Amino acid sequence: MDLNFDSIHIGTLIRLRIEELQLSTDRVTKVLNIPEKELQEIFTKDEISISLMLKFSRFLEYDFFRLYSQYLIIYAPPSNFIKSSQLPQFRKNLYTREIIDFVVELVEAGEITKQQIIEEYRIPKVTLYNWLRKYKKQSPPNDT
Repeated sequence: MDLNFDSIHIGTLIRLRIEELQLSTDRVTKVLNIPEKELQEIFTKDEISISLMLKFSRFLEYDFFRLYSQYLIIYAPPSNFIKSSQLPQFRKNLYTREIIDFVVELVEAGEITKQQIIEEYRIPKVTLYNWLRKYKKQSPPNDT
């Protein structure tokens, strides 16, 4: 399934994960302690509460929050980093292998230029070139 990070429909993705795990709705409703009608309503929603998404993430062993982190990486404007913030500061790289592969694939297919990647996705030039060097698809050896 190709996911458009610009329009995340969380209910559909939760339903898809339940189907992937081949879980019955009865099991899901019992574990999460919600009525079946509410579960069916969740499948139609494009947003749910954070506490409910956390319950689904734990039960279905899938980080639904990562979908929104990826959205921020791709679409959010650059921020002015405030070092004196009382909020936790995260240093871990949020670029997942899927994002890296997506960007490398775009460049290798010629669908977008390196400069466009740098400007549109705000990926640092050094980072992009490191990805291209490290994750570039290897051509199969020529046996002739």
